[in-house]
Amino acid sequence: MRRAIGIAAVYRVVGGVAAVPEVSGIHTHNHLPRIFHAALFSTKSQNFLSRTHCLLSNKLADQSTGTVARVIAGTMLFSLAATTLAEEVHAKEPVQAKFRPDEVILYQYEACPFCNKVKAVLDYYDIPYKVVEVNPISKKEIKWSDYKKVPILMVDGEQMVDSSVIIDKLAQKIRPGVSAGSVPEDDEEKKWRGWVDNHLVHILSPNIYRSSSEALESFDYITSHGNFSFTERLTAKYAGAVAMYFVSKKLKKKYNITDERAALYEAAETWVDVLKGRDFLGGAKPNLADLAVFGVLRPIRHLKSGRDMVEHTRIGDWYTRMESAVGVSSRIQA
Repeated sequence: MRRAIGIAAVYRVVGGVAAVPEVSGIHTHNHLPRIFHAALFSTKSQNFLSRTHCLLSNKLADQSTGTVARVIAGTMLFSLAATTLAEEVHAKEPVQAKFRPDEVILYQYEACPFCNKVKAVLDYYDIPYKVVEVNPISKKEIKWSDYKKVPILMVDGEQMVDSSVIIDKLAQKIRPGVSAGSVPEDDEEKKWRGWVDNHLVHILSPNIYRSSSEALESFDYITSHGNFSFTERLTAKYAGAVAMYFVSKKLKKKYNITDERAALYEAAETWVDVLKGRDFLGGAKPNLADLAVFGVLRPIRHLKSGRDMVEHTRIGDWYTRMESAVGVSSRIQA
């Protein structure tokens, strides 16, 4: 799973894209069978494995050795299926074949929050896509384009840029009967998509680079998954972590953040309050605002900042439902 957001030098956020100014930057699953993935990773069953272990232990204590194999097989299958049925009711939203693009290529930084917004939509609608990881220093992978930021999405030869614009255009292509142009975007959905771009993303960097250890944690992931040469990897990991530690302090001042963790927790709680008891902002299933919030949070989920966020706020249940709804990545492995 994608676990970090990072910047290899001075990184700035501009209207839904990842920009690399003076130096360079990154703002930058195994495909288990569907039923097993849903059961193992869905949120309401965080303790799925331990509960299954206890269930098996209790059952085996009452069985003869001749039925042990059948008990294990039956219990595992039942537990997996039950978890899937109970928690995957919001599974992927497939696209009709006639609207499904033939070729989708995403030019990205692996940990860029805006790139992850786009990937959340592609994954949710189960649209297969190839990924080209852009080197944040040379950016040679996008030299062919006049647009020098990520994400860039190529859909059947058409270039799309700026994450929010990409998502709008993609939605119109795959849902022509219910997208903007035929049905106005819900005001609530539009408002909170804007909140993601204009507020939530600005809280992330001060949190993941809050301390030297957290900065190194982020860059350890970035340099392992980004498109770097050996020398660039070494330089980015240590020099980048130090640089971003100080840059994050400037970002705190720029966005009037006094306590970065408190700001992150407040944002998480704000999102949960907006749900008003609904499973998703979209009601029974995620809308584009749900996917935007999930997309930008997904890279930090297993960093210290993300772990703290889930531990100290109520967002965990929603996040788990989103994991189940979005499901496994639709990315085509090279």
